Order: sequence, then structure tokens, then C-alpha cells
Amino acid sequence: MGEYYIDLVFYNYILKCLLLIDLKGSQISYEDVGQMDMYIRMYDDLKCTEGYNPTIGLLLCSETSKDLARYSILKDSKQLYAAKYLTYLPSKEELTAEIERQKEIFALQTGKNQD
Repeated sequence: MGEYYIDLVFYNYILKCLLLIDLKGSQISYEDVGQMDMYIRMYDDLKCTEGYNPTIGLLLCSETSKDLARYSILKDSKQLYAAKYLTYLPSKEELTAEIERQKEIFALQTGKNQD
């Protein structure tokens, strides 16, 4: 088995859970979602301690034509996710807008057009 690395790991003290973020420069694939599920399972098994809620995974994708943000959670955690997590996390639309804003800032700072 190869080596895998998650891009960013945060602890959300309000939700009492880990938030894993994987940054993708291309379109999100089913393999990316499966890899995120693997990360979630590993972090839940190896890093979470008593009192932690289930880990949340976030895939952020920046494409030239469309930006995408997708949350990933394990199947057995969906009810908890929908009821609790979404009240504290930004929506997909908010994340997508922030990706676009950051791309524009980068383009202005570097003098590159991101079309």
C-alpha cells in the first residue's frame, strides 16, 4: 500500500471533532471520495479520543470552469452530520464562493488571469 497524506487537519472545538481537508487541483473523482473515507476511518480509529465526535472530511476542488466543495462523512454518521454539523460549517455555496474569491486575489497578486 502506498503512502497517503491529507492536506490539512483541524480540530473544531465547537463540534468536538477533527476536520480533514483535501485540496484537489482537478475534478473530484470517486477515488478521491474513497480516499477521504479512508482518511476519516483512520483518524477516527487512530487519532480520536474519548469525547470526540465523528471526523468530518472536506474535499475542495478548484477547476478552471467550476469550483467545487464537497463534505464527506461516513455512512453511519449522516444523521448526526445533518442535524448538528451543518449548523456550524459553511455551506457548499459559501465554500465555492470563497474558492473563487481566493483565485481572484491570487490572480491580482501574481498578474495571472485564471480563465
